[in-house]
Amino acid sequence: MARQLVAEGCNVAMCDVSEAAMAETRRLCEVEKLPQGLRVTTHVADVSIEDHLERFRDELAEQQATDRIHLLFNNAGIGGGGSLFSNTREQWERTFNICWGGVYLGVRTFLPMLVKADEGHIVNTSSVNGFWASIGMGQAHTAYSSAKFAVKGFTEALINDLRLHAPHIKCSVVMPGHIGTSIVFNSRRVQSGDGSERLNADEIALTRKRMVAAGMPDAEKMSDDDIQAAFAERARSFLEDAPTTAAQAAKIILDGVKAGQWRILVGEDAKRLDERVRKTPEQAYDRAFYESFTQEVGWRLG
Repeated sequence: MARQLVAEGCNVAMCDVSEAAMAETRRLCEVEKLPQGLRVTTHVADVSIEDHLERFRDELAEQQATDRIHLLFNNAGIGGGGSLFSNTREQWERTFNICWGGVYLGVRTFLPMLVKADEGHIVNTSSVNGFWASIGMGQAHTAYSSAKFAVKGFTEALINDLRLHAPHIKCSVVMPGHIGTSIVFNSRRVQSGDGSERLNADEIALTRKRMVAAGMPDAEKMSDDDIQAAFAERARSFLEDAPTTAAQAAKIILDGVKAGQWRILVGEDAKRLDERVRKTPEQAYDRAFYESFTQEVGWRLG
């Protein structure tokens, strides 16, 4: 999905996976009376499909009566497709094409509008998984991590490309740690295609296998309803028990953009993980590294 917000004097294009989040963002923008000249418009698109993004761009230009934007936020992302062995190719590529393809196509599509502005800034969301490809010893995480590494490298490469060809445009790569969002539920909805929050039979079996691999052998004896409940609790905990809220993350990102930072780490957990990986890169995928880090920052992933 995509959303677009425009404020007087500063046109902002934002790409985000959740239509519900888009609606909530618009509602929050309109809680108070909007300043004169401020308009908020929303547009739905699949960011992994170039035709959708081009339609989004054309709708933006028409509804906002503009040929330029000043800020582009490429923030769409889903999980899933973690393993080349236990997940389907379709799940793997769906995750990769949204998390990486959405960023690449977003920049490609909106770059001409940024070039026409007097100044601009591209903000691409990677992740701590853009420099550390793991969420624990018991679960593969290849599609999401590969995509986030691509986002990080692409944005870093853009720094000089923009200096050479469009020096009035800056860029930043955002690398959040654990942020309280609904990505667990939303990823399941996107990957399944049925919009439901409940796991199907294949997903229950895969979740049970992951729980066993994560050191929970009793999961083999759990009922399907118990597995459903465990999944729901994981999604709730990811949203509600995160060390950094979405609102806090947004402020950190915007403050970083205002300060002209090209590298924005979000959350103390992201900063500590970045330090650890840089200090001992050869140990980054050892169990001792993972266990000591998660204990330090309070992560509960599996």
